[in-house]
Amino acid sequence: MEIKKLAVLGAGLMGSGIAQVAAYSGYRVSMMDVSEEMLEIGKKAIRKSLDRFVKSEKLSEDDADEVIKSIHTTTFMADAVDGAHLVIEAVPEDIALKKEVFKELEGLCAEGTILASNTTELSITDIASVTGCPDKVIGMHWFNPAPLMKLVEIVAGVDTSDQTIQIIEDVAQKMGKETVIVRDAQGFVTSRVLSAHMMECMRVLEEGVASAEDIDKAVRLGLNYPMGPFELADYVGLDTLLFASEGLTEAYGDRFRAPQVMRKKVEAGHLGRKSGRGFYNYER
Repeated sequence: MEIKKLAVLGAGLMGSGIAQVAAYSGYRVSMMDVSEEMLEIGKKAIRKSLDRFVKSEKLSEDDADEVIKSIHTTTFMADAVDGAHLVIEAVPEDIALKKEVFKELEGLCAEGTILASNTTELSITDIASVTGCPDKVIGMHWFNPAPLMKLVEIVAGVDTSDQTIQIIEDVAQKMGKETVIVRDAQGFVTSRVLSAHMMECMRVLEEGVASAEDIDKAVRLGLNYPMGPFELADYVGLDTLLFASEGLTEAYGDRFRAPQVMRKKVEAGHLGRKSGRGFYNYER
């Protein structure tokens, strides 16, 4: 099956980024969210991202305008998925919400439509269980920012077919991405490895070995990471990291348990950049 039209459910940071990449790669794209306000936020994020490419002379102004024009937006799921060969769900990391979306999708999509979930750690097999087509359900774990990050982690559920995997590999590669295929285990590869790293860095902070600033500096310069663990934590959102930590702890034990320093920040509402405060202060 050739993928020509693609629907993205969710116009947030990840959804808008995925829609931008898909439109730039020549796909017809529908982007859906629950309100016009959320869609406007998503469209502004796409415009801002494209403007950066124009400023760096990687994209012409006309091409940027064409990308914007090729993304249809709607608040109706039936409208978004009409005629779509691939649907990428990018709603918040809540298994009940994702299953609700996939259950609704089965009644709206044409037979043969591939249903992909952009999840950092949730079970693709569990999500697929509410549909009658688990062979067509797959994970596509994108990375933020989607237009820049090269990797897409492709997650095969228990019943995901080889044909579905191959089609998604081809789509990701057409979008200029590199892929890895992983089986459906909690946290996959990247979320599991990154969470362990970040939790250990927070324990180092709790023990008073070094400040957050110096741990970030050590990791950036000594390990050649583009961002330190506390910079990255604030960027991702401490509430998101805590949610992931709790899921990984349930699956693998205490080595993924969130340190108190992060729990207390979440309790205080200091969630990182999105709230203005996290391990660093952004209110200034």
